Amino acid sequence: MTTAALEPRAGRRCHNVLNSLHSTHYFSPDLGREMETAGVTHPRAVNFAVRSAALGPVGAGTVAAAFYNYKYELVARHVPAVWESTTPGRVLAARARAVDATLRRLLGEEAVASAEMAEAARLALRAAEACSREARPLYAAHADLPVPEEPHLAYWHAATLLREHRGDGHLAVLMSAGLDGLEALVTHTATGKGMTPKWVFGTRGWSQEEWDAASDRLRERGLLDGTGELTERGTALRQEIENETDRLDRAPYEHLGPEGVARLTELGGAFARAALMAGAFPADLIGKG
Repeated sequence: MTTAALEPRAGRRCHNVLNSLHSTHYFSPDLGREMETAGVTHPRAVNFAVRSAALGPVGAGTVAAAFYNYKYELVARHVPAVWESTTPGRVLAARARAVDATLRRLLGEEAVASAEMAEAARLALRAAEACSREARPLYAAHADLPVPEEPHLAYWHAATLLREHRGDGHLAVLMSAGLDGLEALVTHTATGKGMTPKWVFGTRGWSQEEWDAASDRLRERGLLDGTGELTERGTALRQEIENETDRLDRAPYEHLGPEGVARLTELGGAFARAALMAGAFPADLIGKG
């Protein structure tokens, strides 16, 4: 019996819906409230602590390296100082409470307790079995955490594993393409699928002057035109980056198989759309400007 081949972009589509639900907690008021009880109040410190807590109480260099597109000086203003007021264990517990509250609020109690959620959790965890730790620090750190018992939290945990696994591989591809963190942001925004400059400046620490300088460097390479749009060469490079990221991230979805990937994408897509309709993300988050 011949096993059907996984369609080239099937893994990417599945990742996109999983990542969408994973990302909701970063924009949730529940996260700020729970992190305040853990001793962290500054929004940027919350972000750095929550995403890096699985790594332990590491310094600014480690966080900046693992996150890639944040300005080091912004990271250093909050890390490692944040670990003087809390611990990674307290942060991880606060994050779990915030995710629980966020998913219940966005999806509703019926969806959280549904058979579909339990099925999605099983499928996502099955896919994550094939993730690899090598050269993937954020994935590897989260893979060492226990799987939550409740299905909606297990689903979110698996989505986190798959998101960080793809993300770690993506950074290797960006480095290979010769794009530094800010240049990667500029080219992604130019596709229309990345964060607007407003959100880049507010969350990543870069200034308009630094954005303009990065844009000039990209123009010199023939990747941006005079209006800030991707050239044909720039569009091709972004496509190559995504294709190579797909290749490095293929194992989990091949492990799950075409039918499993299709079903997980269907289930995950429904949850992601429900979260979006419930106002999970700022209206001006994505776009060119």
